[in-house]
Amino acid sequence: MELIKQIKDAEGEAKGIVEQAKAEAAKIVEDVRAKQAQELQLAEEQRKKAIAEAVAKAEQAGRKEVEKLKAKAAEQKQQLEAKARQKMNACVDKTVRHIVSS
Repeated sequence: MELIKQIKDAEGEAKGIVEQAKAEAAKIVEDVRAKQAQELQLAEEQRKKAIAEAVAKAEQAGRKEVEKLKAKAAEQKQQLEAKARQKMNACVDKTVRHIVSS
Protein backbone atom coordinates (compact mmCIF):
# COMPACT_ATOMS: atom_id res chain seq x y z
CA MET A 1 0.00 0.00 0.00
CA GLU A 2 2.72 2.37 0.96
CA LEU A 3 4.50 1.64 -2.30
CA ILE A 4 1.36 2.40 -4.31
CA LYS A 5 0.96 5.65 -2.41
CA GLN A 6 4.60 6.57 -3.14
CA ILE A 7 4.10 5.72 -6.81
CA LYS A 8 0.96 7.87 -7.01
CA ASP A 9 2.74 10.71 -5.20
CA ALA A 10 5.66 10.41 -7.60
CA GLU A 11 3.27 10.42 -10.57
CA GLY A 12 1.54 13.50 -9.20
CA GLU A 13 4.88 15.18 -8.64
CA ALA A 14 5.99 14.21 -12.15
CA LYS A 15 2.79 15.64 -13.62
CA GLY A 16 3.36 18.84 -11.65
CA ILE A 17 6.91 19.06 -12.95
CA VAL A 18 5.71 18.46 -16.52
CA GLU A 19 3.00 21.12 -16.16
CA GLN A 20 5.52 23.55 -14.70
CA ALA A 21 7.93 22.80 -17.56
CA LYS A 22 5.15 23.38 -20.08
CA ALA A 23 4.26 26.70 -18.46
CA GLU A 24 7.92 27.76 -18.41
CA ALA A 25 8.34 26.74 -22.04
CA ALA A 26 5.23 28.70 -23.00
CA LYS A 27 6.59 31.73 -21.11
CA ILE A 28 9.95 31.41 -22.89
CA VAL A 29 8.21 31.20 -26.27
CA GLU A 30 6.11 34.25 -25.40
CA ASP A 31 9.22 36.18 -24.30
CA VAL A 32 11.09 35.21 -27.48
CA ARG A 33 8.17 36.32 -29.64
CA ALA A 34 7.92 39.61 -27.77
CA LYS A 35 11.67 40.16 -28.19
CA GLN A 36 11.44 39.35 -31.90
CA ALA A 37 8.57 41.81 -32.27
CA GLN A 38 10.62 44.51 -30.53
CA GLU A 39 13.64 43.79 -32.70
CA LEU A 40 11.48 43.87 -35.81
CA GLN A 41 9.98 47.20 -34.74
CA LEU A 42 13.44 48.60 -34.03
CA ALA A 43 14.69 47.41 -37.41
CA GLU A 44 11.69 49.02 -39.11
CA GLU A 45 12.34 52.31 -37.30
CA GLN A 46 16.01 52.19 -38.30
CA ARG A 47 15.01 51.46 -41.91
CA LYS A 48 12.62 54.42 -41.94
CA LYS A 49 15.28 56.66 -40.38
CA ALA A 50 17.85 55.56 -42.97
CA ILE A 51 15.38 56.24 -45.78
CA ALA A 52 14.52 59.67 -44.36
CA GLU A 53 18.21 60.53 -44.05
CA ALA A 54 18.90 59.36 -47.61
CA VAL A 55 15.97 61.39 -48.94
CA ALA A 56 17.10 64.49 -47.03
CA LYS A 57 20.64 64.06 -48.32
CA ALA A 58 19.38 63.62 -51.89
CA GLU A 59 17.15 66.69 -51.59
CA GLN A 60 20.06 68.75 -50.31
CA ALA A 61 22.30 67.52 -53.13
CA GLY A 62 19.52 68.29 -55.61
CA ARG A 63 19.14 71.83 -54.26
CA LYS A 64 22.88 72.40 -54.53
CA GLU A 65 22.87 71.11 -58.10
CA VAL A 66 19.94 73.38 -59.00
CA GLU A 67 21.76 76.39 -57.54
CA LYS A 68 24.91 75.52 -59.49
CA LEU A 69 22.89 75.16 -62.69
CA LYS A 70 21.10 78.47 -62.06
CA ALA A 71 24.41 80.23 -61.49
CA LYS A 72 25.88 78.69 -64.64
CA ALA A 73 22.81 79.68 -66.67
CA ALA A 74 22.98 83.25 -65.35
CA GLU A 75 26.66 83.43 -66.27
CA GLN A 76 25.98 82.09 -69.75
CA LYS A 77 23.13 84.56 -70.17
CA GLN A 78 25.42 87.45 -69.21
CA GLN A 79 28.06 86.24 -71.64
CA LEU A 80 25.50 86.02 -74.45
CA GLU A 81 24.15 89.46 -73.66
CA ALA A 82 27.67 90.89 -73.67
CA LYS A 83 28.39 89.24 -77.04
CA ALA A 84 25.12 90.52 -78.43
CA ARG A 85 25.89 94.07 -77.20
CA GLN A 86 29.30 93.93 -78.85
CA LYS A 87 27.81 92.79 -82.14
CA MET A 88 25.02 95.31 -81.86
CA ASN A 89 27.49 98.13 -81.16
CA ALA A 90 29.62 97.01 -84.10
CA CYS A 91 26.55 97.01 -86.36
CA VAL A 92 25.44 100.44 -85.11
CA ASP A 93 28.94 101.85 -85.70
CA LYS A 94 29.05 100.35 -89.18
CA THR A 95 25.59 101.69 -89.98
CA VAL A 96 26.40 105.18 -88.65
CA ARG A 97 29.66 105.25 -90.62
CA HIS A 98 27.82 104.20 -93.75
CA ILE A 99 25.15 106.88 -93.25
CA VAL A 100 27.74 109.55 -92.50
CA SER A 101 29.87 108.64 -95.51
CA SER A 102 26.89 108.63 -97.86
